[in-house]
Amino acid sequence: DLQLVESGGGLVQPGGSLRLACAASGFPFSSYPMYWVRQAPGKGLEWVSTINRNGRGPQYAPFVRGRFTVSRDNAKSILYLQLDNLTTDDTAMYYCARDALGNTRGQGTQVTVSS
Repeated sequence: DLQLVESGGGLVQPGGSLRLACAASGFPFSSYPMYWVRQAPGKGLEWVSTINRNGRGPQYAPFVRGRFTVSRDNAKSILYLQLDNLTTDDTAMYYCARDALGNTRGQGTQVTVSS
């Protein structure tokens, strides 16, 4: 069965950093583009980033503004999202997903940015 398991979230102060990871199994990871989406309290799912099958040409939502970096290790079937210079607006549950709408996603990892 397909599994996506996120980790790496936590509580961080504004300006801080976190590295999220998503371990994938149950499907040919290297054959799929992968996505990060997030959901802030009281809001809907929001696309964050896309990385294609070979890791080239990543795409980001406008609000990222150069602060996040997506990467993948196809040999280990792991997707990453490096979050830098975090702001309180980045507080959300972060999910890795196999589609841009987040319909096939993991259980999420909570990122809380607060002083």
